[in-house]
Amino acid sequence: MVFKKLLGALGVGGPTVDTVLDPGPVRPGGSLAGQVRLKGGGADFDIGQITLELVARVEAEHDGGEAEGTVAFGRFAVAGFRLAQGEQRSVPFTVALPWETPVTELHGQPLGIVLGVRTELAVAGAKDKGDLDPLTVSPLPVQEAILEALGRLGFGFKAADLEYGHIRGTGQQLPFHQEIELTPAPQYAHAMRELEVTFLANPGGMEVVLEADRPGGFLSGGHDAVSRHVVSHDGVGQRDWDTVVDAWIRQMLAGHGAPAPYGHTDAHHSHDGHGGHRSGPGMGTAVAAGAAGLAVGVAGGLVAAEVVDEVGDFLEGDDQGDEEA
Repeated sequence: MVFKKLLGALGVGGPTVDTVLDPGPVRPGGSLAGQVRLKGGGADFDIGQITLELVARVEAEHDGGEAEGTVAFGRFAVAGFRLAQGEQRSVPFTVALPWETPVTELHGQPLGIVLGVRTELAVAGAKDKGDLDPLTVSPLPVQEAILEALGRLGFGFKAADLEYGHIRGTGQQLPFHQEIELTPAPQYAHAMRELEVTFLANPGGMEVVLEADRPGGFLSGGHDAVSRHVVSHDGVGQRDWDTVVDAWIRQMLAGHGAPAPYGHTDAHHSHDGHGGHRSGPGMGTAVAAGAAGLAVGVAGGLVAAEVVDEVGDFLEGDDQGDEEA
């Protein structure tokens, strides 16, 4: 999906920009490559700078409810030059993605997470957004191994979203984090209503935050059980992840492994009356996780169409600038 926009700040006859990303998904911490293709307008223009910006559709919870907005999480300056009248020029680029870049797909199945690459031109003293393209991110090997282990243990995929705010007690760098919500495995259905998984990757490894929504008793309300674990990127194929992940969950439910202090800052997490996390339209769409073994929430074709619509709405409607959720 590629969008071409006439630079509104320059009016009719201004240059056009078309950003084309290399085919295939990228991974957190990896390289994003492509080309910025420019076509000159009815006169010569000085391109002061080409900027690529990584943007995400993020949810923010507050006292009045929940809101969605566009949050930028990376900016890269590519080049600047003089573009002659009618000239066509292609500017290649390669930039490094943040390690905490959210995962948008698993084994080719979209998770409902919406990311984009926005191209901005600085021309004749004015800045104008010229192009916005979807960004597809697949999991790191260790992320994939943990999700597949959860699937084999019997957990089912429910939803995924991006939450604005930091998780206290972690090394989180971005202003938001991804939550992957799972339905409980049968052997844990009595002990939790939902399991949320957050990955916070870095060059040396990854923090895995697990949060179980536990049901209340006859005279007590429900509560959350939390644990945090650090794993390495190395030796992923040599570990018995089913045993490792199952032990994490058992320790968490037994009251062990929750770091202190732990909690969410700069964000308010609320739950509905059934203990499920409230998600905005599209951001919490249930999606089949395919070969990972996670249970299918709804028909795969219907979900895929909903996700495509959400991406299209995001890319076509992102004209309001950087909107901090």
